[in-house]
Amino acid sequence: MDSSKPTKDADQPQQHGDAKKSQPTRQIGEGSYEGSREYGESMKAYLETADVKADGEAAQPTSPEEAEQLKKAEQEGLAHSKAPGK
Repeated sequence: MDSSKPTKDADQPQQHGDAKKSQPTRQIGEGSYEGSREYGESMKAYLETADVKADGEAAQPTSPEEAEQLKKAEQEGLAHSKAPGK
């Protein structure tokens, strides 16, 4: 083979399967290990520092109308649930 002529493969960039290794993939959504870790850390910090009982009381409906709206929203959400018996 004549070494002065470029081969067909010489014009092509070399790829050895490690192109993906140089670009980190970003997991997003329920399968995100980073997101799960951050959520767990922030939840732990919240539970250690917050007054959870006061936060729960503050989240209560402020009127019968608001309580009814929340109940309707809950029923609507449960109507779309795929969980058995819900």
